[in-house]
Amino acid sequence: MTSTFPLSPPSFQTQYTNDQIQGIAVVSQLAVADLEPSRTHRFYFQGVQMGTGQHWYVPVMVAKGNRPGPCVGLVAGVHGDEVSSFRAVQRIMAQLDPSTMAGSVLATLGVSRPAVEYTQSWWPTAQGGGTSYDPNRLWPGDEQGDTAPSRHAGLLWNRLFRPNVDLAMDYHTVTTGSDFTLFLYADLRQPAVRQMAELFPVDQVMDDPGIDGTLETAFVTAGIPAMTVEIGPPRRFDADKIDRAVEGSLNVLKHHGVIPGPLGRTAADRGAVFGNAMASIRATQGGFLELLVDLNAPVTQEQRVALQLNAFGDVVAEYHSPVAGVVAIVARDALCEPGSRVMQILYRQD
Repeated sequence: MTSTFPLSPPSFQTQYTNDQIQGIAVVSQLAVADLEPSRTHRFYFQGVQMGTGQHWYVPVMVAKGNRPGPCVGLVAGVHGDEVSSFRAVQRIMAQLDPSTMAGSVLATLGVSRPAVEYTQSWWPTAQGGGTSYDPNRLWPGDEQGDTAPSRHAGLLWNRLFRPNVDLAMDYHTVTTGSDFTLFLYADLRQPAVRQMAELFPVDQVMDDPGIDGTLETAFVTAGIPAMTVEIGPPRRFDADKIDRAVEGSLNVLKHHGVIPGPLGRTAADRGAVFGNAMASIRATQGGFLELLVDLNAPVTQEQRVALQLNAFGDVVAEYHSPVAGVVAIVARDALCEPGSRVMQILYRQD
């Protein structure tokens, strides 16, 4: 199926800085319409400046087809420790043949560069003695904002994402210390978003109206169908979940006529569980955590799901599920402080 999407503003043009990094051109603004068709392009996007006046540069790839069609945005590395997002997008781009494509695929690999450099979730700054910011609570950003990461988000939004992208997938994992299923956050009230979600062979889907400041919500608010794809654990590649994230992404490209070929497995084929709420269980004590259930396990209300032990091996706390649902997130750090997340359970709330 081929979809019709609006074109970028005619006055919007690519701006080259005349710099190169390792032989790759640097741009401060990118218009996919300017690019030569039937090939894959590589750029560094010039982001916000550091305190020393140098810039953070974000790797960008564009596979541009030989016929008109939508521009699909793939975003990796909004959080720096979520490395499976990189591998999924790299593998999608490696499978594209621009000479057979309609439209374009724009991939951004490592949005939050300082967070990526330190393999951490939040963007560290030099201000306030080392204040850090959640890069996925800043969108669509502000080029004149009060913080460097807010300005960086504004540059990417105004000069890369908003003028080019017609639909988007933002790839993440859970943060360090936990584990996640292959999971979608998607506003299923939006028909185009529901369609995208149903094309992914995921474990679970949360019908989620979105959170202000997330990239997904910024896209949807701007009229661009988008969803967040969570690819399991942080800091390492999860081969099975990456495989299925790639398969679902290619399904979306096929559905919209960007690439040819039959669809792969879908949410229905996988038996994905749909819910609209998450129940969180948090530690009430300090101690060592022993899980009694794991990812994707169905649980009943009041079922015992975890124990906590002190240094002598005595049980100091027992944790029970507050709802009937399916396990979506679990802690992987055995040592657990009070208030730490033990588990999150996806369920349907009437």
